[in-house]
This record gives sequence, structure tokens and C-alpha cells, in this order.
Amino acid sequence: MTQIDQAVAIRDGEELDATTVDRFMKQAVPDLQGEPSIRQYPGGASNLTYQVDYGERSYVLRRPPFGTIAKSAHDMLREARVMKALRPVYPYVPDIVAICDDHEVLGCDFYVMERFKGIILRQDFPEDLTLNEADTRKLCLSVIDKLVELHRVDARAAGLDQLGKGAGYVQRQIGGWSNRFRKARTEDVGDFEAVMAWLEAKMPEDLAQCVIHNDYRFDNVVLNPDNPFEVIGVLDWEMATIGDPLMDLGNTLAYWVQADDDPGMQMLRRQPTHRPGMLSRDEVVEYYLERSGLQVPSFDFYEVYGLFRLAVIIQQIYYRYSQGQTKDPRFAGFGQAANYLEQRCQQLIKGSSL
Repeated sequence: MTQIDQAVAIRDGEELDATTVDRFMKQAVPDLQGEPSIRQYPGGASNLTYQVDYGERSYVLRRPPFGTIAKSAHDMLREARVMKALRPVYPYVPDIVAICDDHEVLGCDFYVMERFKGIILRQDFPEDLTLNEADTRKLCLSVIDKLVELHRVDARAAGLDQLGKGAGYVQRQIGGWSNRFRKARTEDVGDFEAVMAWLEAKMPEDLAQCVIHNDYRFDNVVLNPDNPFEVIGVLDWEMATIGDPLMDLGNTLAYWVQADDDPGMQMLRRQPTHRPGMLSRDEVVEYYLERSGLQVPSFDFYEVYGLFRLAVIIQQIYYRYSQGQTKDPRFAGFGQAANYLEQRCQQLIKGSSL
């Protein structure tokens, strides 16, 4: 059995009151015994995720980050509702155990879900996961297949058809992310104006409307420890909505750093997409389009959009760091990362056929 993903010690300033958590958990799950062991998952730079254990019984608690956050961001209640609706038709969604909107408990909305015990691929493979090139490709295709499967979900049957705002998704995304960037920009980061102007000028019509994850990547996928080619869970549904599937794929590829990328892109790598056997970004697009039956003359717009959106997310976090709203040292270099992504977007635009 390959090593199961585990939480680690809680970061300074992000501790939870164990007594309060214990009281809430025993109200939600009355037969729990003993005191909880609480640890934190190291991945992610947005919502905070904790492992809460009572002996062999293990749960996951999700809450927003500490400090000042945008009013519409980190909506734990919405995320939990989406997961509850989606689970019957997409069984890779964790079961929701309890939802809390009483800020007297932890000072915020939060929810508790079941824990999928499996492998989560972060920056590199676990030491005991030894796959040859052919097996790595098989694993990669399995993960992409689950995104295709999600995009085939009948939103109306799941009761999620009202989750989105209808036609015009692409236009809303470009306008929305552009506004968010301008609000979060700091003086040491470029203005992205040329990138935003190009995206606005090249916007296609929505190709389709379906359930999209909006943050689908390897470290949000749980693999069976006895069979790493099998996806048993998909996590982090905060930004799920009804939207364009190719926008979702563009978001995924923004994190897809391949072996021949330049050093700047390699510095951003947070998943093992560089390994021999992993598909290149172009191969991912080709495979996805073949499996989904969708057609598009060029993927350039979606690739630039994904990188721009990632830059905005990074910049929003960096803005919070620069304002002293978070002290997490991981965020100190996020301004440099945003600057690199602006340059990369500009390079792609320069070489685009659009």
C-alpha cells in the first residue's frame, strides 16, 4: 500500500480550539468517544483544511482563512450545499457530516466532511509510489477522465441548474477577474492591462454550460492507495458552478508545469506533471476534446485565461500578505510569481493565432 496522505502540525496563527471543536463534533456525531486530535493539511493557499481524528475515526473540517477576506469569497455554506447536491450523481464528492453557520463556535462558517483515506499527489510522488512511464500516463489519463465525467453530469437532475447565472459565463469571468485584479494590485506588480485587453477582445461565446470544478488539479484528487490509477475522491468545491467546460480546463492547465517549461514556470510547480509519462498541456487538450466530443479551433484564449486567473488568485493572496492580514511566509514571493505570469501571458499572446 502506498503512503496515505496525512495532515501535519498546525501552522502558527491557524490553531483551532480543541474543546470547541470537540463539543461541536459530539453534537454532530453523538457516538464519538475521547478527545480529538487536530492537525492541518499543508496544501492550499485559500481555505484551511484540518484533519480531526477520534481514534480510527477521521473527519475533515474546512473553514475560511483567518483575517479580513472579501465578502463573497470563501463561502463555506455554498460549498457544502454544492457537495451535498453533487454527491448522488458524482460519487467522488465527500459526504457532508455537519454544517455550521453559528459564528459563536469558530468565528466563521465551516463544515465537516468524511475523510477519503488515499494518496494525494502534491509537488512530487510519494517516495513509495514507483510508477514507470506507461503507468504514469495511465494515472494521468484517469485523472483527466474524472474531469470529463464531471462535465457530463446532468446539472438539472442534480438540482444544480440554478447554480450559475446562465449564458455569458465567459464574459462574466473576464470582467470579474479583471476587476478583482485591479482591486488587489500592489505597486510592485505589473498592471496586466495588455493581457486583460486581449482577453476582452478575443472572448468566444460559451461553448457549453455544465457543472465545472474551477480548481481541478492533482492535489484536489484522492487516489486509491491500493490502486493509484483509481480516483476515489475529488476535493475543494469552493468555486464550483455552472459554466464553460473549456474555461475549467484552462484553469487546470494553468497549474500544469511540464518538463520542458522554463525555470520561471518550474518555480510554480505544485504537482508532478513534469514526470516522464505525464501528458503535455497540448496532449491534455487533445485528449480532453476527444473524450468530451467538444471542438474548438484554438485553445489559446483558454490557456491565457487560466494563467491570468491564477495570477489574480496569487495577487489577491499577496495583497492580503502585503497588508499584514496573513503572516504565512509562503506568500512572500507571490508578487514575483504574479509578475512572471504576466510575462508568460504576454508571450502566449504574441505567439497566438487568434
